[in-house]
Amino acid sequence: MIGHLSGIVASFIGPLVIWLINKDKADKGWLNEQAKEALNFQITVVIAYFICGVLTIVLIGALLLPVVWIANLILCIIAGMKNNEGLDYRYPFAIRLIK
Repeated sequence: MIGHLSGIVASFIGPLVIWLINKDKADKGWLNEQAKEALNFQITVVIAYFICGVLTIVLIGALLLPVVWIANLILCIIAGMKNNEGLDYRYPFAIRLIK
């Protein structure tokens, strides 16, 4: 749960730290999967922020930036709540770079 919720404050750093600490531990399989999922989503959010930054030249990025921020906030909270219940969560808009 902390891996998903840390994405709100620490972007991709929180899930990355959790994944790197636990990636070699066989008994932490579920935690690793959820940390990778959170990391992939936060990498996607960083890419979206970069695209919004480029698009601010034509003023569309300024409108999309709050949308990306709100989507990140809402989806991270939903993921944290699902993980707290013991359920897997897969983000609907994540580019899966870390397998």
